This record gives sequence, C-alpha cells and structure tokens, in this order.
Amino acid sequence: MVDPHPDSPLHDGVAALVLAAGGSRRLGKPKQLLAYRGATLLDATLTTVREAGFEQVVVALGGAADEVLARVELDQVDVVLNPDFGQGCATSIRSGLDHVHPAMRGLVLLLGDQPGVTVDAIRALASGARGHAVGVCQYDDGPGHPLWFGRGMFETLRGLHGDKAVWKLVDAGDDVVRVPVPGDVPHDVDTWDDYQALLAADD
Repeated sequence: MVDPHPDSPLHDGVAALVLAAGGSRRLGKPKQLLAYRGATLLDATLTTVREAGFEQVVVALGGAADEVLARVELDQVDVVLNPDFGQGCATSIRSGLDHVHPAMRGLVLLLGDQPGVTVDAIRALASGARGHAVGVCQYDDGPGHPLWFGRGMFETLRGLHGDKAVWKLVDAGDDVVRVPVPGDVPHDVDTWDDYQALLAADD
C-alpha cells in the first residue's frame, strides 16, 4: 500500500489526541456541532488532523456524545468516550492515553474547537519537538496549541487535574521547546462571541 503521507513527520510513531469532550456550558449548545465550512466545527478540525498524516488519531468525546457520533465523520479515528468530562480536560487526556498504541513515541494534543490550526503548524511542531519532552507552538502573539509530548511524559499527563494543568508542564518543564509558527494563535470556541469571531476571521 502506498503511504498517503510520505512527507509527514507524523506517520512514524506519532499519535494525535483531539480533545472534543467539552459540555459547552458557556455556549449553551454543543460547540462540536456548530456549523463551519459546510460541516461542523469538529469535522473541520478532524479534516486537518487526517491531512497531517498521524499514525494514530484518538478523539475524546463526552458532552453531547450521542449527537456527535451521529453527525460527525469519525472514520479513521479511535473514539474514546469520557464519562468524567465535566471534571475538566485532564480527564479526557487520561481517557485518550488509555487508547494510544504502545508503539507511539510521541503525542500531539489538539483542541477539537480550534479548526484554524493548520497542517503546516502540526508538522512543524512534530519536526521541531521530536526528541524533546514537551513542545509548544510559538505563534506571533504567544504560545498556543497544538502541544507535543514525548512518550516519557505520558505518565505525567495521566496525573494532571483540571482544565489548564497541561500548561504547567509547558511553563515549568526542563525540556520544553518552543517551535515558531507564523500567524496568531488560532481562535478556539468557548462562547458565542468566540464563534462569531471565528466566522469573521474565516471570511
């Protein structure tokens, strides 16, 4: 079989973990299913992730999981249902790690509500951070997702709690590389205003 991603630094032992389990409390409706580019917000993110050429893609679902399963194209991904999603995204990281193949040597952590992340950014992160414990995209206006974690960090990730704990590993780690990525940090969606800003930026 011909490798569909021969130029990708991701097809050799790198998994993606897409966090898409949020309950969308501030938005008031499932943000995963918001209309975007002719499909849904999560569809747009997963399209980019597939194009990047990961060896494995794991998607953590929780809030509105039944609706997401019914409406989002989830072929070529391993779906994980996180019943504890209300306790923060650290629970989705733990749930997802349980399904990462043992052969994976690194993990790229992505947000399901951040469709503006590009294939180029993902591949730049993987190329620049491989061999390091932690990697972060350094955009023109600051650091942002996606994030890279070498296999040696997986147990540390399992021990996190809450929504922002992953950033403590970026800020305090001993082996953290910041990979330059042109442009501003892509919009993510937590509120209706965030969604409108995303749509405006896409015009």
